[in-house]
Amino acid sequence: MSDSRAAAARRPGSARRAAVRAGAVALAAALLAACGSGSSESASGDGKTTLTVDLFGSFGYKEAGLYAEYEKLHPGITIKQTDTQDEQDYWKSLQTRLAGGGGLADVQGIEVGRIASVTQQQSDKFEDLGAYGAGELKKEFADFKWSAATSKDGKVLGLGTDTGPEAMCYRTDLFRQAGLPTDREELAAEWSTWDGYLALGKQYKAKAPKGSTWLDSVGSLYTIMIGQEEERYYNASGELIYERNPALKDAWDAATQAAADGLSAKLDQWSPQWNQAFSAGSFATIPCPAWMLGYIKGQAGDAGKGKWDIAKLPGGAGNWGGSYLSVPRAAKHKKEAYELVKWLTAPEQQAKLFRKVGNFPSSTGAIAQVADATDPYFSGAPIGRIFGDAAKAAPVQVLGVHDKNVADQITNALSEVERKGTSPDKAWANARKGVANATG
Repeated sequence: MSDSRAAAARRPGSARRAAVRAGAVALAAALLAACGSGSSESASGDGKTTLTVDLFGSFGYKEAGLYAEYEKLHPGITIKQTDTQDEQDYWKSLQTRLAGGGGLADVQGIEVGRIASVTQQQSDKFEDLGAYGAGELKKEFADFKWSAATSKDGKVLGLGTDTGPEAMCYRTDLFRQAGLPTDREELAAEWSTWDGYLALGKQYKAKAPKGSTWLDSVGSLYTIMIGQEEERYYNASGELIYERNPALKDAWDAATQAAADGLSAKLDQWSPQWNQAFSAGSFATIPCPAWMLGYIKGQAGDAGKGKWDIAKLPGGAGNWGGSYLSVPRAAKHKKEAYELVKWLTAPEQQAKLFRKVGNFPSSTGAIAQVADATDPYFSGAPIGRIFGDAAKAAPVQVLGVHDKNVADQITNALSEVERKGTSPDKAWANARKGVANATG
């Protein structure tokens, strides 16, 4: 999910301040340490263990029935999930808890744009899963997915969940009303380039149904375009290069031009308004990494079935998002947590997850299992082939320590352009300041 993933955050409650006696303060602190958000405790005396899993966006485990299946296979285990839809909020909260050493779950999700921070700066905060036997799983994962979560000294700090091969999702009913073709192969030919996609957007705008625009936000356009590049924000030497990357400038220019042409619904991704827009028909297309399929289904609901379809992405293959599952050093049940992570990321579960919610596997065995998958919700689209082909052709991206921070600053600046009318030059200057602050 996704990313490059998703809106109304659930946040742990903040600590209360009260003037009480010193003994009461000490007691309250002890209780909070034991019961903090994400903590995991065995029920006393009954041999049962509650494993906590703290995630962001939509990983789909609960929705696909995987937790229930695992609990059935392991009668002594109960799984409790908490989640924060906005990954930025999730990461900030996780950093606070890592620094304090308390309130951490047994299993924590890590977005791909953060994994370099974990391997290079926080390896002492997470368990080396190699110590639990994870090394024997290496052959089951795509090389790029495995290596990204391995530190220079060989520690395995997470197991890969999904990846984010990209396509374009679109509303066939809205296309028909605007007089545009709806066949996925015909559209893939018409928008084989981003210029073609934006030109078709202008045609749509001229005859669009009332209240509908071409795409959700120019931030999503930028993100999917830059996801087609091997080097984005850092080069292979770890040098921050975003300011002089011509591919980034092209993506920025395309996004700001789309804003100027009025092709966007001006919606901040993951916001409540963006969520509501899926069912309201507020936009006709959305750049669509595989994990977005489950999100669309969740927001558009049963009424959206058969109205959506999927076509090949303009401009070639790319990747947006993907995640890892890690076990913090402060986890209460490390061995049991590893066993759960191992099971959730196994080929059988990754294949099942893709078929049920659309999260594309990082397991090579699972990729082979889903090659023939189709999705009736998306007009029977051959999702196994579309996303499988995209995954094979996608570049292996260079990841830097502050990859996600840089990306967030740029998409925030693009939001200023489309929602506030800020000039692209001023917004870019704001993005540069934000990057400087975020990267230290």
